[in-house]
Amino acid sequence: MRGPSTIIYPGTFDPITLGHLDLLERACGLFDKVILAISANTTKSGWMFSADERLAMAREVVERMDNVSVQIMDGLLVDFVRHCGARVVLRGLRAYSDFEYEFQMALTNRKLAAEIETLFMMPKEDHSYVSSSTVREVARYAGDTSLFVPPAVQRHIERKVVLSRLNAKP
Repeated sequence: MRGPSTIIYPGTFDPITLGHLDLLERACGLFDKVILAISANTTKSGWMFSADERLAMAREVVERMDNVSVQIMDGLLVDFVRHCGARVVLRGLRAYSDFEYEFQMALTNRKLAAEIETLFMMPKEDHSYVSSSTVREVARYAGDTSLFVPPAVQRHIERKVVLSRLNAKP
């Protein structure tokens, strides 16, 4: 019996990090098709990039990955997964602190759509401490984020930091 051929990797990806990229590359080896689903709306605060900017960055990052597409997701994850004809959701766990939230979300999604499974993966140890919020915080103070994000994302961060400095000057 053949397993599912499409997996959805949802998130805000504000910005996409090397940890996200690690999980994405590994998912490419396990599934025929990977859809990176960028959340349009979220309750998180402190956004750095708009949904359109995150979409453009992600498309740059995955341009050489033949079995990856990037889409904006607006609404319930389970509805998006069904719309894409998928049955599996990929979620990353960096540390034990991620587990409680991710477990609660997986159980909620299972209650809403029992046919959809959640696959948890851990990034490589080198990236297990990196989060998008950490990258945003470092960028906010003009620190070096190049150790945490792909080069295409770094260019966007640098441009955003320069623009925010220009706009902040009287």
